[in-house]
Amino acid sequence: MLELTAAQIGTWVATFILPLFRVTAVLMTMPVFGTRMLPARIRLYAALAITVVIVPGLPPMPEFEPLSLRGVLLCAEQIIVGALFGFSLQMLFQAFVIAGQIVAIQMGMAMASMIDPANGVNVAVVGQFLTMLVSVLFLLMNGHLVVIEVLTESFTTLPIGNALVVEHFWDIAGRLGWVLGAGVVLILPVITALLVVNIAFGVMTRAAPQLNIFSIGFPLTLVLGLGVFWVGLADILSHYQQLASEALQWLRELARVR
Repeated sequence: MLELTAAQIGTWVATFILPLFRVTAVLMTMPVFGTRMLPARIRLYAALAITVVIVPGLPPMPEFEPLSLRGVLLCAEQIIVGALFGFSLQMLFQAFVIAGQIVAIQMGMAMASMIDPANGVNVAVVGQFLTMLVSVLFLLMNGHLVVIEVLTESFTTLPIGNALVVEHFWDIAGRLGWVLGAGVVLILPVITALLVVNIAFGVMTRAAPQLNIFSIGFPLTLVLGLGVFWVGLADILSHYQQLASEALQWLRELARVR
């Protein structure tokens, strides 16, 4: 008769449960897969499938007692590490959202907003367009496969029970300025062009005060802004490749993967 000790059962459970918490946290928080457009049940099924595939190649897991304090802390650690990986990828998408919001304000389209089906909040239509564009580029360039690769290797570089969660928090905080800077760089030509237009309207108003600048300036600024934005889309791929490379490289640094 086969007899199993509590330690053996705990080790077997930890072999699957602990990686499942980290994988699920990544899928629940990363872009595209972590949005409301993908049902939570589908994300859970995907997490189960990924965990079943990667578990045979993972290093040995520590002893795990689900009802003990150490077991709860191990589960919490995996959730936090996975969530940090997902949030680090969110910064890539938020850079494009910020770029869209700035462009919309400069063009006078800040009131033209819609409900973002991914997050359930009101966003400018320009920002929503850039979000959909970067989501398609992320999938076409196999960004999700890179994330799964880094996630699998993170179990070796950041073993369960030895992950430095506090250090990752400081890394996330240090990257917040990168999001704003990347968003401004994306739409710098549009901002510059609209700034020149606004200066020209200011000179016209000074030279001819009787001119109704609002009836002329608003539609012209809108049309010129859309035109410059459309022309700038021709170079959006190179900007995305650079920002995506930096974001994925930073993800590797977080996971200490080379």
